Amino acid sequence: MHPVTADTLSDTFQALADPTRRAILARLAQGEATVSELSEPFAMSLPAVSKHLKVLEKAGLIERGRQAQWRPCRLNAAGLKDAFDWVAEYRRFWEQSFDRLEAYLDEIQNKDASDDRH
Repeated sequence: MHPVTADTLSDTFQALADPTRRAILARLAQGEATVSELSEPFAMSLPAVSKHLKVLEKAGLIERGRQAQWRPCRLNAAGLKDAFDWVAEYRRFWEQSFDRLEAYLDEIQNKDASDDRH
């Protein structure tokens, strides 16, 4: 696995911060599409959609191909994996914190139940 730099993660999270770009990624998860196809659900110009695509491409989340006059875009899931791995570290932290909280709450409930019986 290659090291993930803060700049790579910044680009990824910046790209994911926009709902239009997330919608584009969701569409590309279904298969490749042209800029025209990607622009259909949005009330914006083709150049505006192209700007979103450039942000996604810079972040490594999509790739653009070339087939004759077509420039199909496709999802590059490897770019998402780096962000997922980074978030997963924090997920472990929160899961461990919740496990400790659950153990503490169980301990308190058992103590209260024991006190009620006496």
